[in-house]
Parts: sequence; structure tokens; C-alpha cells
Amino acid sequence: MPLTTPSVFPPESAVFQKFASRRSVVHSTKGIVACTQPLAAKCGIDVLNAGGNCADAAVAVAAGLNMTEPCSTGIGGDAFCLFYDAKTKKVSAMNASGRSGGKCTLETIRKSLSVPEGEAGAKIPMDSVHAVSVPGAPAGWVDAVERFGSGKLSMEQILGPAIELGEKGFPVSEGVAYYWDRSESQIRRASPNFREMLKKDSSATDGVRAPRAGEIMKNPTLAKTFRTLATEGKKGFYTGRIAEELVKVVKDLGGHLELDDLAHHLEKGSEPVEPISLKFRGQNVAKVLKDSVLGGAKSDADLGLELWEHPPNGQGIVALMALGIIQELEKSGKIPTFTADDFNTAPYLHAIIEALRIAFADASWWVTDPNEVQVPTKSLISTEYLAGRADLFNPDSATELVQHGSPALQSSDTVYFACSDSEGNAISFINSNYGGFGTCIIPSGCGFTLQNRAANFSLEADHPNVLAPRKRPYHTIIPAAVTNLHDGSLHSVFGVMGGFMQPQGHVQVLLGQVVGGLSPQQALDAPRVCIGAGMPENGKVMDPTVYCEEGLPESTVEGLKKLGHKVEVVKDMGRGLFGRGQIIRWAVDPLEETGVWSGGSDPRGDGAAYPA
Repeated sequence: MPLTTPSVFPPESAVFQKFASRRSVVHSTKGIVACTQPLAAKCGIDVLNAGGNCADAAVAVAAGLNMTEPCSTGIGGDAFCLFYDAKTKKVSAMNASGRSGGKCTLETIRKSLSVPEGEAGAKIPMDSVHAVSVPGAPAGWVDAVERFGSGKLSMEQILGPAIELGEKGFPVSEGVAYYWDRSESQIRRASPNFREMLKKDSSATDGVRAPRAGEIMKNPTLAKTFRTLATEGKKGFYTGRIAEELVKVVKDLGGHLELDDLAHHLEKGSEPVEPISLKFRGQNVAKVLKDSVLGGAKSDADLGLELWEHPPNGQGIVALMALGIIQELEKSGKIPTFTADDFNTAPYLHAIIEALRIAFADASWWVTDPNEVQVPTKSLISTEYLAGRADLFNPDSATELVQHGSPALQSSDTVYFACSDSEGNAISFINSNYGGFGTCIIPSGCGFTLQNRAANFSLEADHPNVLAPRKRPYHTIIPAAVTNLHDGSLHSVFGVMGGFMQPQGHVQVLLGQVVGGLSPQQALDAPRVCIGAGMPENGKVMDPTVYCEEGLPESTVEGLKKLGHKVEVVKDMGRGLFGRGQIIRWAVDPLEETGVWSGGSDPRGDGAAYPA
């Protein structure tokens, strides 16, 4: 008998939260999966229970999220990860971002976009076919399993749960239904294969529409793509049917990708890179850690945290620079050692906002593909340079305009999720289409959309991040990990997804735990701020707006205004601007001497933290 109500949640609902709610920290000794979709989390839990480790589980979650939350992520996008090995106490990084096409010269793309010669400030539109770069995620998934996985499970076992979701169908979650509905018109416009990403309904226009919350959605073509990757490996994606359909749809729409570009990425694979880090001893972190450390620290001076980020072409360096500037401001007495009572007050957030503005000004100029352009990474996070940049801070007023600095050159939407396992390993993983469904362009018979990451290239010839053939652009997606300075043990893996919000979220969520004394869940629950949503231009922070999340005290909002900040309060579903984070923290029970994982998950998403 047919249902009289078409959906549990009407897609037009934009209410974020009708009633106050709370989440508890999730604890487990066997491992945790924290992500935005319960069904995707189950994919990871199934893999952990089958004998896989956290890296195996992460790839299962990535595939599950592609299936259940395609409005944020997918195999047509890119990925990065940080892996903590409990045996070696080492953090390893992997860059699984794709490159521009070999024929994508600056001249070619400017001509294709009809940009007049000499015109400055032009950008590649987010919905343009020229925003498509080679997907890095497929190689990243395979390489993550090969480099960090347990070796006990095959790719068929790891991708199996997500394949089942696609073939048998899954109920769509509330938040995803909202964003799918908002993107339907763009999906229809983007390419002739739009039906693959919509639900069949004979009463709808063209017989398809966006699925509503609680309805069953199937994606057998994506399941077929996953089966090909599982059985044939990377070659199955970057050559053959999938590659041919990918290139065909791009070229049919006027793009310049070639089969050789995908073959080139197959040969290159994902790049193992050295993570970058900053040692943080500020803001009474020693006091916070003292009670949780079991031996190993000879004195309070040994206690502190080391924040690990992915190096450029990722923007993780923004979080390191901002945190380093805050540390230098405290050393110089320009800001106090904040207490829990200061958390999310105007002076506290003013320091974070200004530090982030300075960091973004540098990153928007310097961050690019280090294999193509020299990036002064070490100089940008050096104590000397950060101390100099901290001189720009005024505790009494907002900075109107920040330009990039010039360190000495040396020779040198999105889903975030975290997984841990019973061996003490943990992985910080992020996978993204960039903006929503990306370009919404769908290769025929493949079931996924192509990312719009190349929109982050500059079209200015003198910019370090200028578009060039087979180059990787400035990347917003960044995973994070934190270790204890006294012995290198893991403190946590965490991340906050959402474009340029990500490093801002990293700083706020980490300091929430240090300054505010918050649990992983409380740190994610706390209202956040976001400065000027969008990319600063030519190394200058142009947008002066500070977006304040609904829930911040009125005294904080008014205090920021008095300091000269242009403030806008964001409510309801607009709160997606502030990202959706996950945290998994590690501690040892002092009496049992047993390791315990403690997970939190962002209430701005549809998921949670789940114990194995």
C-alpha cells in the first residue's frame, strides 16, 4: 500500500534545530569511526570487525560517504590523509590530489572562458567544465590501503559495504536531502547524464528528482564503478570504460582533459609527503595535559602539543601559522593566557580572527603545488617569521587590510572523518568534490560527479598558484593530527570540513579543548566564527566580514563590533558554513593501563561517533 506522506522530512525545511539537544562523548577500547553519515560509519565498523585496521576502515567510510552523501564527496574528487602508527609513533601523510590537464595552459583556459587579454581578477567558475581536474581519490583509496592498511582484507571486502548500499538502496538522511534538493537544478544543467544522480519518479519532470529525507535512493552505476576499482585496482578507473566516459563528457562540454592525463595520474599515483607541524606550549596547555599524562614527562616544560597538518598544496599551513601567531602574541604579552571563562568572548575570538587573517594572507599567495613552484613552507612556520607577523596584531581594533609577507625562500564541501583501531592506530582522512556536488558533471554510466577543484587556480600570470599544465591547485581540504610533545604519543586526530573554514575550525576546535577545557564533543558543539568566506585575492584579505554562528553570546557579537569587525550572524541551515567536524582522542586509563578512544561528532552533520 503506498505511503500517503512522501517524506519524513520535507525537503524545503531549512530549520537547523527545533529543540535543544546534546550528544555524549563516545568511548571505546576497540576503535571508533566518526563521520557525517551513520550508514557510511557502519561500512567502516564492518571492516574493523572483519579484521581490518583504521586505514582499511577509512577507505570503506570514504566509499560509503560517496554513496550516502554525494553532495559533499566522491570518487570524482580528491583526498588527503594523515596516518598515526602506534608502533613507531610516526605521523605519515599522503597527498591524493589530482592535477590539471596537460593541455590546460593559462592561455587556453583564459581563451575558453573568453577572458580578454590583460584583464585581471578573472576566476574559473565553480560550475565550469574547466574547473574539472583529474580525480585523485581513486588512486588515494587504493594507495591508502596498500601503504597503511592491515594487509588482511582485499579491496573487494573494503568496498563491499558501500557497493551493497548502492545496489540495494539506502534511506537518505535529513541534511543530505536538503542539499540534494538545492542542487537539483544544477545537476540537471551540468551534463546529459543527470538522471544517474537523481531518484526515479514517474510523476517528476523527466521522470527523476532529488531524493527526500527518509526515501530510498539507489546508485547501481556508482556501485559498478566501485566494483571495477575493487577488482582491477587503479587501472580500472584511470584506463578503460570509466576513463573514456570521463574524458568524453568533459570534452563534449568544451573541456581539455585527455586520456593521457588520467594515464599520467595512474603512473604518478598518490604522493607520500612529509607532514608539517608546530609545537604549541601556550595557553596553559601543560596544565590541561598534566592530569592526563601517564609518566614520561620530567617537568611541565616537557608538556605540550604538536599539531600536524598536510603540507602545501593543502592549506593546513594556515592553521599552523595562526596557532603560532597566537603563541607569539601570548609570549609578547599582547594577549593574555586565556582561561575557560574567556572562551568565545570577544577578546578571545578577536585574537583568533586576526591571527587567521594574517595566515590566510600569506597562504593565499604562497600555497600551491610545491613540485612546480618553490613554496617557503619552513620559513612561513618559523618562530622568527611568525613573531614578525604577530606585530601586525592590534588588540584594540580589527585590521582593515592584510597583505602577504615575504619569507626568505629556501630550497625546499567536503567530508572529513576519523577512524581508530584496537592497535592504537588512527587516521585523519578527508575526501571532497570541493563545492557541493563539484561541477555536477557526470560521466555516463559511472554514478559520480566530477570535482571543481581547478577553480582554485589563479588566472594571473605572476601568481605562484597560477594555472599550468599538470599542476595541483591550492587545496582547501586538510586532515589534522595532534601528538604529545613529551613522548610522541597520540593526543587526537581531528578535522573540520568546509572550504576555507577548515583551518579556522582546526584552530577553534583545538583551542576549545585547551583553553575551554572542553571534551571532544563539547569542542565540536561550541558555536564558531568564520572570517570572510572565500579565497583572499592576490595575497590580500579582501572580505572584512566575520560570520558568527547563532548561539554565540550577544555580548561577544557586540564586543566584536566594537572592535571594528563587520559582523553577520548566521542561523539555521546556513550554519553549514561553520563546517562539520570529527574528533577521536586517545587516553590511557591510569588504573587499568588500558587505552581508551573518545570520539565526538559535529551536530551540524547527520552522523555521529560510533564504537567498534
